[in-house]
This record gives sequence, structure tokens and C-alpha cells, in this order.
Amino acid sequence: MKRVPRIVRLHARPMRVSLILVYASTLFAQDGAVFRAAVSLVHVDAEVLQDGRILAGLGKGDFQVKDEGAPQPILQFSADEQPLDLILLFDISGSMMPAVARVAAAGRQALDELRAGDRVAVMVFSFRSRLILPFTEDLALVERTIREDVAGRKFGGGTLIQNAMDNAARHFMKERRTERRRAVLIITDDRGQRTRSTSSIVRDFWEADAILSGLLVQGAMAKAARIIAPVFAPHVAAMMVGIGGVVDKTGGDAIRADDPGTGFRDMIHRIRTRYSLYYSQPQGKPGTTRTIRVELSADAVSKYPGARVRARA
Repeated sequence: MKRVPRIVRLHARPMRVSLILVYASTLFAQDGAVFRAAVSLVHVDAEVLQDGRILAGLGKGDFQVKDEGAPQPILQFSADEQPLDLILLFDISGSMMPAVARVAAAGRQALDELRAGDRVAVMVFSFRSRLILPFTEDLALVERTIREDVAGRKFGGGTLIQNAMDNAARHFMKERRTERRRAVLIITDDRGQRTRSTSSIVRDFWEADAILSGLLVQGAMAKAARIIAPVFAPHVAAMMVGIGGVVDKTGGDAIRADDPGTGFRDMIHRIRTRYSLYYSQPQGKPGTTRTIRVELSADAVSKYPGARVRARA
């Protein structure tokens, strides 16, 4: 990877924290504070769950961030106010046609979860990945693209799922860095050929400052293959891989949905209502690894027992 001067790359343990460095030219906080040029901030993108449901309505004081065990003041906080850049990544292998058709039918309702100023791009993949709609704020065009250009195309071929995830991250890496939040939502049956290491994909998502979330849908054929392959073709099963390792380490979320349409709307809602926290970049040697933890404050823990934070590593 290209090394950028004066940037400290900070990584964390999986399932603990969001950690990607941003340089803020102008970032606006909820309380009106402004952070201008030369302020280096670490961005933490977090989701809070209680009993499997999204916990909304939290404030800056409900969180605490520790860097190498040392508490860090949260300088900027946003509860879903920041505009979102979202890549919809559709699996168009043969088994996915019925599920994608149901997602397309629910496209209008799902996209209603987004806000003015949000942008969406659409990609598809099987043996290779293709961008079929670049980032746009025209959500009617996005809905039409899903209905006509995704659900209406020929499905088939293998599933190079790792290549697809990495290509989505690299697409973000080509975009100019702004204050916009970044996420990839992959719609897949979660079975693909192993083509690269999970760690390399995770590094690209960290570099892109993006999370990966997944809507996992399985038809009868995919469910049967998942059960039969380990018994009758263990060598084939050993070569199969899903999205779990990348989702966990980027701090995203994944759900298995019997109703793909309802699941599609739920996943966009979850992505749209995440929290963004920023704290000042600590001193450190370039290339070193740091341990970061994002937790609820003591008051929030007592108020919301059993709640847990998901954030990228």
C-alpha cells in the first residue's frame, strides 16, 4: 500500500472499535464546534445494539474511547447527521435471482431510509465485479437501476466474493476524502470462492475508512449446498468463504433474512443510524499498531444494561 507521509496507521482488535485516520479541513460538530486545517482526527464509526435492536438517541456523553488504555476526549460527535456514501454490492450468481428480485421490489421503501444529500453507487459481481451506477444523489435512479439493470440482468457464474468486497473498498479509495461516512452493503448468499486473504481486504476497508455490512439471503439450493458439501465434497467446502471476517473487523453488521425485501430496508436503516465519534490523533510512530476500545459510559451502561457497541477495528 502507498504510505502517506505523517499519517499514523492505527489498527485495533476485531469487534472493539472503529479506527481510521482522517485529516479534517473543516468538520462541524453537533454542538457547533469547528475543527479546521491541520487538526488530525481519528474517526470511530459505531453501532449500539440492545437485545438485537438498534439503540438510537444516544449522545456524546454516552460513549467513551480509550487509545492504548488511555481515555480520549471526544472532540466531535454525530448521530446520523453526516451525509452517507453507500455502495450496494449485489451478488448475481445463479442462486441469487429470486432474492435479488425481492430486494428490487422493496427498493423504493428501503431507499426511503436515506436522507437528502446521501449518495448511492451500485455494483454487481459473480466471476468479476462491475460498477453499473456511479455515486448519485438521485435515489429514483438508484431504485430504477436495481429494478431494471440488476434484477433484470442474466444471473449465473461463480462467486468471487472476496474480489468483489475488495473492489468495493478500492472504489472508495479512489474517491476524494470528505466528512461523508462510507459503507458497503453486500447482498449475497454468503458463499464464494477463496481468492485472497481476509486480512488484505480488511486493510483496504480500513484504508478506505469504510465499513462492510451484509444482507445474507439463501435459497433452497444454497441451503442444501451448505449442508451437503462438507459431507460429500469437503475439499470444495474448505475453499468456500463468506463475509463474516471482514464484517466483524470493519465493525459492520450482518443479518440473515428470510424476507430479503424487509431485510434490505432494515440494513439500510442500520447503516444510516450509526454514530460517528472523533478524537485527536495520539502521538505515535508511523506504521505502529494501537489498541482502541469504544464503550458506553458508566451512566449509559446502567441505563441500557446489556447494550453492546459494534465498531470497526
